[in-house]
Amino acid sequence: MYLENKNNLEMEMSQTSAAGHPGRSSLRTPEVVTGNFGELCLLQGISERRNTQKLQQSAVLPSGQCVIHSDGFVPVPQEDRQNFSAVNLLRGKTNSANLTERSPLLRFSQDDSITYMTLHDPTFVGGEEPWDNSSLDVERRYRLGSEVTSLSRSCSVEKYDALDNLNRNGKLMSSMKCCLRVSKVATIFAIVVLCSLFFSMYPDRDNPWRMLAVSPAESFAVNVTDFRDNALLKLQVAGPFRSGMMDIINQEYILIQVEQTEQQGQRRRRIQQVIHNWTIPLHPDRSDAMQLTKTFEMLSSDPIVITIQSFLQNEEVVPLSMTYQALYVNKETQVVIAGIILAGVYVLIIFEIVHRTLAAMLGSLAALAALAVIGDRPSLVTVVEWIDYETLALLFGMVSKLSVKSTTALKKAYQLARGKVWPMIIILCLIAAILSAFLDNVTTMMLFTPVTIRLCEVLNLDPRHILIAEVIFTNIGGAATAVGDPPNVIIVSNQDLRKEGIDFASFTGYMFLGICLVLFTSFPFLRMLYWNKKLYNKESIEIVELKHEILVWKQTAQRINPASREETAVKCLLMQKVFNLETLLRKLTRTFQRQISQEDKNWEQNIQELQKKHKITDKVLLVKCVSVLNVVIFMFFLNSFVPSIHLDLGWIAILGALWLLVLADIQDFEIILHRVEWATLLFFAGLFVLMEALAQLQLIDYIGEQTALLIKAVPEDQRLAIAIILVMWVSALASSLIDNIPFTATMIPVLINLSQDADVNLPIKPLIFALAMGACLGGNGTLIGASANVVCAGIAEQHGYGFSFMEFFKLGFPMMIMTCMIGMCYLLATQVGLRWNM
Repeated sequence: MYLENKNNLEMEMSQTSAAGHPGRSSLRTPEVVTGNFGELCLLQGISERRNTQKLQQSAVLPSGQCVIHSDGFVPVPQEDRQNFSAVNLLRGKTNSANLTERSPLLRFSQDDSITYMTLHDPTFVGGEEPWDNSSLDVERRYRLGSEVTSLSRSCSVEKYDALDNLNRNGKLMSSMKCCLRVSKVATIFAIVVLCSLFFSMYPDRDNPWRMLAVSPAESFAVNVTDFRDNALLKLQVAGPFRSGMMDIINQEYILIQVEQTEQQGQRRRRIQQVIHNWTIPLHPDRSDAMQLTKTFEMLSSDPIVITIQSFLQNEEVVPLSMTYQALYVNKETQVVIAGIILAGVYVLIIFEIVHRTLAAMLGSLAALAALAVIGDRPSLVTVVEWIDYETLALLFGMVSKLSVKSTTALKKAYQLARGKVWPMIIILCLIAAILSAFLDNVTTMMLFTPVTIRLCEVLNLDPRHILIAEVIFTNIGGAATAVGDPPNVIIVSNQDLRKEGIDFASFTGYMFLGICLVLFTSFPFLRMLYWNKKLYNKESIEIVELKHEILVWKQTAQRINPASREETAVKCLLMQKVFNLETLLRKLTRTFQRQISQEDKNWEQNIQELQKKHKITDKVLLVKCVSVLNVVIFMFFLNSFVPSIHLDLGWIAILGALWLLVLADIQDFEIILHRVEWATLLFFAGLFVLMEALAQLQLIDYIGEQTALLIKAVPEDQRLAIAIILVMWVSALASSLIDNIPFTATMIPVLINLSQDADVNLPIKPLIFALAMGACLGGNGTLIGASANVVCAGIAEQHGYGFSFMEFFKLGFPMMIMTCMIGMCYLLATQVGLRWNM
């Protein structure tokens, strides 16, 4: 049994030594170990049968001399001790000055049949004479033997109980983890099946659109008799409308009246009537078609009369189309259902119960099932139309051009920082913020993320923290201009806001000044957040080897199940060895951290290493890729300023991808397809469907209406300041939780109507600037608050440096709070104090 254990453990340790410590022969399984007590314990090794008789026959030689045959433990006879000493094979005298924590406990000879081991103990002072001639040594060994015996007797039962408890606890934990996993899968599967059943029980809304024409001389009326006992009437109208609410005295508009009269009955003693009026301004060109939706609360299942009238300056005819849908649930219940679904999706993502892509898909299914239950189930074509294909096309089209690119920009940033980490991070964040002010945030992070990871790998940095900092400043910089972030584009494109003086130049001028203030005050706060963050994630080779050695000794000690005093002493010695090595590891780690925290004086060498490690092998392909990429970026700029270019960002990216594929002459398209972030694309598709379904459940409208009610409840002298604060923080928090694009599109008409309300008396510009500031800066609150966050996380995960929701939240949410505070102070100082736009 001993020989078998010895051979197996020596084979295991030799493999470990070859993998982690090439050339080290000292790391072997300690079948026999020495320690601080100055003698050698001869053990038979770890076996199920403890042969205590053979252990009692073992002998301790002078100065720790011993012989172990391959047959087992064989003591050296008394008459042969001097011969061994003469040939100097088992000399016990050692030089304590040469011993450290790294000194091995075992030393094996090259002989296969016999193994010699010598004690190295700095606390033991021996001589050439035998130890039995020294009364002091005899007394020390007697006292040590008594201590070991008492230790083994007192601890044997306790150690057995402790090990049994550990085994039982380990089995219990394993069983609990298995049960939790099975419960998680079963719960999620049950929810999916339940949502699928609800979704399949109700048909699609197939109400046809009714074409009609109205004029000042002729109106249109329709009776709805199949309303049943529903709570809401959802009315959709399409025509040449314009958003907002203008002066109905001097403008052409359409008036839609919804009327229901509840007849007398046994429970009703008098007639009840409800009338809803919906005024929609018409576009003067009669060319832009717009679809509008509004819901009306009804009293009962009595018939409903819908009347449409036009108020025009001439007798022309206005073509319209209309459809209506009966809903089974009132508005408050829909908002509650939407809130529960959104909270469930965030729970899945925050606690990483499932992948965020699957969480978005599950949330989409739950929202579609809720729409089906309330009687508003969309068709497959409608759901597909909810997906923003421009963003998906941008992600898909840019990947082929970004798979091969140069690291010149980031290398220049490292040169400007002269090897200093934090100046380099500040330069990178500043470049990202400037680019995102003119490019789309998603495009900026697709350019920066792979190159940042390459630079961090060369410089021994943790890419995750630097990527989070870059994406935070990308979202900040995108708020500076009218084309930097989608909410700003929506605001500037609104025709009603343009009439109020919010055009490209005025919007960019005001926002640029405020974002510059936010940007430069964010760098010190970012340094405070990163104060205790270890940007260096890798370790020196010496530390890696030492960690591996500690693991080997720990595993060896764990294999020993103490059943005798010798085995107890051996395990104590091994744990003492582990303790000494861990102490040395802490010292080396502190020294390494002090070295890397200093200024990197070899930054020129690191740049050479960066060039050597990521050397361009195909320069012709590089020239083609860089040329196409420059053309695409130039087209992105022109798309924002030249209206004659009728190409969206998605089309430009797709066309650029086709150009590069033709020029590169790539035969194996599977390589390109493997680089596509399919998980990220599916996540965005699921997120688009989820957000649109939540909008259909009245969640976004409810937020806007409640914000308007809070503003109206404030006294008039404080109304402007409170309105700016409310709009700013509601926009920021809502953009952190839901997509800021539909939220911005919903809030613009709410704020326009609020400013035109005579009882409120508020200017529109401060409210719109507060909406833009909050919607853009709020994207830093959570991982799914902005599209650039998700794109950055997806690319980083593909390179092995993915960061979770909580890792981003710990840094992004405090930055969001701080930047919103600075932006709010800027708005209050300029709009309330200086009254710039009054």
